[in-house]
Amino acid sequence: MLALAQGLQKAGHSVTLAATSIDNKDYTDICADLNIRYLQIPRHIDFDIQNFAQRTLRMNTLTWLRALLDEALFPYEQAIYETAKHLVHDNDCVIGHHFLYPLKLAAARQHKPHFTVTFCHAAIPSTRQAPFPFPDLGMFLNKLSWKMLDWMFNRALKKPLMRLWLAEGEAPVENILTGLFTSQELNLVAVDELFCPFHQEWAPNNRVCGFLNLTEDAQDWPIPSAVKSFLEEGQRPVYMTFGSLQQAAPVWSMDLFVEAARLAGCRAIIQTSSAQYPADSRQDKLYFIGKHPHQPLFQHCAAVVHHGGSGTTQAATLSSCPSIVVPFIDEQLFWGHQLQTLGLAFAPLPVRKVNAHSLANTIQKVLNSEALSNNALSYSRKMQGHNGVAAAVSLIETQLSRPSPV
Repeated sequence: MLALAQGLQKAGHSVTLAATSIDNKDYTDICADLNIRYLQIPRHIDFDIQNFAQRTLRMNTLTWLRALLDEALFPYEQAIYETAKHLVHDNDCVIGHHFLYPLKLAAARQHKPHFTVTFCHAAIPSTRQAPFPFPDLGMFLNKLSWKMLDWMFNRALKKPLMRLWLAEGEAPVENILTGLFTSQELNLVAVDELFCPFHQEWAPNNRVCGFLNLTEDAQDWPIPSAVKSFLEEGQRPVYMTFGSLQQAAPVWSMDLFVEAARLAGCRAIIQTSSAQYPADSRQDKLYFIGKHPHQPLFQHCAAVVHHGGSGTTQAATLSSCPSIVVPFIDEQLFWGHQLQTLGLAFAPLPVRKVNAHSLANTIQKVLNSEALSNNALSYSRKMQGHNGVAAAVSLIETQLSRPSPV
C-alpha cells in the first residue's frame, strides 16, 4: 500500500494512507519521507500476537480466522467504519485491502468509487484451477469446488461479517468472498503475472497489476559496513526470516534458524527477534540483523527461508533467490506450492511439522540445486520487466475515467 500510495502521489494525486496495524507498527516516518498523509486507526490495538499464536497454532484456517476477527478486528470495527465514512466523504475515490469491508460499505452508502487490492489470488474463481487446497478435478467439478469454498466461508464467517452491513440497511450479499470483500468495479491483484497464469479467466473486475514494490529511493538503506564485510568473507549466505510472524514465536523461530543453519553448514543472515541474539552481532558463520528493507540484502543471498507471505515471496523471486517456505497458515502454504510449481522451491515445510533437521536438509538441497538457481535467475529477469505500481496507477486512472453507472 505504501508503494501504491507513492505511485499515485508521483502521478499527481493527493493521497491519504490509513492503516489498521495489528502489531501497532507505525508508518508515520516513512509516510513523512514520501510526503503522504498518514492515519492510524485506531492508534492502538490491544492484541497479544504471541499469546494468540500459541493458542491457535493448531486450529484449521477458518476457525483461526474467526478467532483473529473476534480478537483483533470486531472490537475496532466501528472505529474503522467511522474513519472510513470520513475518508470517503473527503476523497474522490477510496482504495482498500480486499478484506476491509467497512470501507466498501462507506463507499456504497455515499456512492463513491471503491477499489480493492488483493495480495493473494487463491480465492479468485477460475474453472481451470481448483481452489486451494482442493484437488484439480477438471473444469466441471472445479466449479463445484468453488461453490463448496463459498459455502464453507459463508457458514463460518458470514453472520458476524454481515452485522455492520445489515445494521446500515444494506441488502445481504450472497457470498462473502466475492460479494463482501472485493470491489465489483476494480480489484487490483498485486501479484506478478508469473504466479497467476489463469488470470484471463477471472471475472473482469479482477485485474492483475503485479507486485507493488517500493522504489529504491523509498527503501533507501545503505548496507552497513559490518554486513558488507560478512558478505565478502565467503559464499553467498542464506537469509532467514519469518517477517512479522516472528513476533508470534520469537524464541522458537531463532532456535530453529540457528540450529538449521549449523546443521546445514551454511553461512546465514538471520533476522533476529530475540535478545539472546542481538542485532548486528555474529556467531561464527551466522550474522544477526534487525529490521530493514529486504530486497537490498536478498540480492546478495543464495536462498531465502521465509514464511510464504506474498511480499516476501515476490521479493525473493525478484531478487533471483530460491525459497524455502515454512508456512504458518493456508495462504502461506498456497504461496509455497506456487513457488514449488514454478521450480523456485521444494515442497513447503509446514510450521506444525518442521524441525531443524528437516529445514537443514531442505536448505542443503536448495543450495545444491542448479535447476532452482537457474529458474530463480530466469524468473527474476521476467519480473524486473514488470512494473506493478505503474500498472496499478494506470488501471485506477482508467477506471476513474469511465462514466459512473446510473
